[in-house]
Amino acid sequence: MPAASGNGVDPAAPGRYLRSMDAPADTAAPLPIRIVPDPVLRRPARPVTPADMDQVRALVPGMFAAMYGAPGIGLAAPQVGVGLRLVTMDLMPNDQRDQMVLINPEIVSASTETETREEGCLSLPGQYADVTRPARVRVRYTDLDGARREIEADGLLSVCLQHEIDHLDGVLFVDHLSALKRNMLLRRLAKEQRQKRDGA
Repeated sequence: MPAASGNGVDPAAPGRYLRSMDAPADTAAPLPIRIVPDPVLRRPARPVTPADMDQVRALVPGMFAAMYGAPGIGLAAPQVGVGLRLVTMDLMPNDQRDQMVLINPEIVSASTETETREEGCLSLPGQYADVTRPARVRVRYTDLDGARREIEADGLLSVCLQHEIDHLDGVLFVDHLSALKRNMLLRRLAKEQRQKRDGA
């Protein structure tokens, strides 16, 4: 999920999902972020097992580097081409790093009350739309130390969790839009990506 940076989005606007971030440079090499219509983005990721933990620990620094460099506030492993249920997040509260690594996250409850925020996605660069989701969620996950944790979230954190868990199921934020709006955004993205390739 992207942060607002040079895209004309007002990061202070109420109800928005995007925000600005000025993160310090990372030493890890950023992993390439896959862009729609890369098929890996549509494949449900498999659960992380104990046998995957070395790979997970190796992935996390590159995922954070890619996320900060975009810049963004959340990234799911399928977005870097890895089909594991792994998410990195950092909402940068008070402009300080507060990294979260969520292994096998799952939504265990969600409010009936909804909230609408503007969303974007690092895998659909430059595309934004208002998305309505449950206002509050409870998420269960495992951290890098193997501890089972639960978190209750509302506001931006709730949106970020739902957005990234969607990625693990092969779902993009545009799937929550009408077919007309979704197709418009996807066509615009395809055109912009063609223009970028032609100009390279």
